[in-house]
Amino acid sequence: MTALAARTANEAHLYMDLHPCGCGDGRFPRASAILTLPDGALARRYAGPCERCGTTREFLFRLPAEPENGEVGFHYGAAEPSALIDAGEWLWVAEGHARGVPAGAERLPEADRRRCRTRLVAAVAAVDEALKFVPPGGSRVPFTAVWSPLGRSVYQREPGRFRANRLTAVRSAYDTVLRRLG
Repeated sequence: MTALAARTANEAHLYMDLHPCGCGDGRFPRASAILTLPDGALARRYAGPCERCGTTREFLFRLPAEPENGEVGFHYGAAEPSALIDAGEWLWVAEGHARGVPAGAERLPEADRRRCRTRLVAAVAAVDEALKFVPPGGSRVPFTAVWSPLGRSVYQREPGRFRANRLTAVRSAYDTVLRRLG
């Protein structure tokens, strides 16, 4: 099994979520272990049975050469774009999180506002990941940064969403709602 290059544990878990079992279920108990790869690098192996059909699921992620930089707050990766999750998938993830936040969320009970904040923090982080694919001085995410079937379907449905200024506006809108939630 080839070790995939995950930048953080958050990115590894999202990758597993985006790659369900053949039966369609993505849930499995993720027992993990640290392994040494043949080249001496470290990797984390996640394995467990699919909750629906029992098929063994297994993922192997090469650990970054440098530990995470202690960045404060939720994030999926470092400065470089993901090699695992494409720009279209990041937008799909952001939209899914944001869709779980109802209008007027600031009037919800504290436990519900906390859930909404968590969703919006993840949505902002996912948009940040999509923005990493915009080349320096560029105005949009290039189509080459969209390689998965899911990502391509998002891109083809509305290619204008991949313009840098639009991504920045969406991020700002999510951030505004997040600030209103406290």
